[in-house]
Amino acid sequence: MGINEITGILLTIVTASMPLLIAALGELVAERSGVLNLGVEGMMAVGAVIGFIGGYVTGVPLIGVVAAILAGVVMAALFGVVTLIFVTNQVASGLALTIMGLGLSALIGDKYVSIPGLDLSRIHIPVLTDIPLVGPLIFGEDPLVYLAIALTVGVWWFLFRTRAGLVVRAVGDNHGSAHALGYNVIRVRFLAVLFGGACAGLAGGYLSIVYTPQWVPNMTAGRGWIALALVVFGTWRPARVLIGALLFGAVGILQLNAQGYGVAIPSQFLTALPYLATVVVLVIISRNRMLLRTNTPACLGQSFVPDR
Repeated sequence: MGINEITGILLTIVTASMPLLIAALGELVAERSGVLNLGVEGMMAVGAVIGFIGGYVTGVPLIGVVAAILAGVVMAALFGVVTLIFVTNQVASGLALTIMGLGLSALIGDKYVSIPGLDLSRIHIPVLTDIPLVGPLIFGEDPLVYLAIALTVGVWWFLFRTRAGLVVRAVGDNHGSAHALGYNVIRVRFLAVLFGGACAGLAGGYLSIVYTPQWVPNMTAGRGWIALALVVFGTWRPARVLIGALLFGAVGILQLNAQGYGVAIPSQFLTALPYLATVVVLVIISRNRMLLRTNTPACLGQSFVPDR
């Protein structure tokens, strides 16, 4: 295997990881506010079809990206109204949103199936991008990859270095206390849900504009569910979610390359590995919480033990 092949595999891994990362970051913020939105898959599907149509009709891929974000926001707003205003069950509403999103996307995109779309070109910086191996990975990605990395840093900074992020976490940890302090819990959660929808829509747009520049029904292929697993895998920390996204993306790409090279490992086993890792992480997290609570003096109570 030459350096060009290795570079190609690494570039593909990064590209495959970005939709997972973007969608997971949005869901992370929503869950930090105390809202579980299982409709990520549906929002991604609608974002993918609207993003493709927007870019195809206008001839400008960036307009497609904006359209995908807006589509995700509209879907998230519907979820927010149903769950936060009318106080319906979040799990049932999220599942309904996924089913509706998959069906709606297939209906909207019926006339655009398998039509070649416009690709968002990779950035090329003379000399720097031409550096073997390192150059294409650092200086030769598409713009949305850099946006995803900036989004990871931005979400971390917002949640752990700003007052607004502290409010979001406070609302998620104890909405009763946050309300008593004068914070509008519904508004905070609604904005967090909208952000999650924007990220899910962007992730879907990435699939139809960058990853595979075309629209086919169900092209999300369960990535929304993987994004939900990533949030848990990363223990609600942006940096860990980034690592998890790269791991999930690597497993998906490496299983294809392993089959190409004739490696006798069942593809189903490789596909299941990230989910197995998620279960292991959950067990470790639960065990550490139990130990921490056991070792916490009774006089301190349990308010010092974070839920996430």
